[in-house]
Amino acid sequence: MTIWPKVPIDPSIGWDMCFACGEKNPIGLKLKVKQDGETVRAEFIPSQNHQGWWGIVHGGIISTLLDEAMGYAALYQGLCCVTAQMQARLRRPALVDEPIIITGWVTKNTRKLLETKATLSLKDGTLIAEATGTMFILGPMPTEPSDKKEKP
Repeated sequence: MTIWPKVPIDPSIGWDMCFACGEKNPIGLKLKVKQDGETVRAEFIPSQNHQGWWGIVHGGIISTLLDEAMGYAALYQGLCCVTAQMQARLRRPALVDEPIIITGWVTKNTRKLLETKATLSLKDGTLIAEATGTMFILGPMPTEPSDKKEKP
């Protein structure tokens, strides 16, 4: 069994620099993820900055979008999680300047793990990629920023 190192994860701070959703990250994707019933949704229009081969979105960006959707699915259930495992399947190339619809949801919740799914598709519903993931539950999301909490 692998022992996870002690890492200082404080989910109440640092959101603005997240690569996927941080508004202040100058190289970030700046996703705006919203809850839509039991799912989360976002839209992303990749630019040339996100390509691998000319005109085709890099697979790492595709994986990031899928991972973020699964992470937000956990977040909207009030849980702070980290990705423990993710398996993605790319169905077709995503093209630069082509809007992508990102969707994620939780399929199973146990005491320590969440099972999640995410898809990327075109506006007409054409599937670009899909993923399943296992999220390790760190605990409930805090209700207030850590710098506002009373110090012991």
